[in-house]
Amino acid sequence: MTGGNQLENANPLIYQRQGDRPLTAREQDEDLPDQIDEREIFDILCSRLWGQGCWHVFLMDQEHPLSLEELNVVEQVRVKVNDDESSVSVAFTPTIPHCSMATLIGLSIKVKLLRSLPERFKVDVHITPGTHTSENAVNKQLGDKERVAAALENAHLLEVVNQCLASRS
Repeated sequence: MTGGNQLENANPLIYQRQGDRPLTAREQDEDLPDQIDEREIFDILCSRLWGQGCWHVFLMDQEHPLSLEELNVVEQVRVKVNDDESSVSVAFTPTIPHCSMATLIGLSIKVKLLRSLPERFKVDVHITPGTHTSENAVNKQLGDKERVAAALENAHLLEVVNQCLASRS
């Protein structure tokens, strides 16, 4: 949001959800190790769970009560995973090129993954190349471990990130 509580992008394009992914035979077999793949990361960031009679969205845009999938901010094709090397990379696309929420969205994605994945994973979150006017500055902030840690030590900013990650009905 901008000053005066006006939305930066009052009428975003809304995209159709991919739908729930059926479990593979490997995922259903408790005796086999379950490798983390692109769809699992996408599901962590964008899927909805049915619970307590309501739909809950894991990670939502602060301006709109829509998931990042519905806003096309996160797409499965922009998620890369190398389970053997314990690395995850997510490129996200702000809904508008001058989105002031880009750093917050990226930080929220990064925190969600850090909280959801085993500690062995290195998580890289960055803006899809060419989609934001401050792409380099935002990517520099998101890629700097010390800046991310300092941001999460800020009680107000941590509260905002937690709100982005909170389930809503």
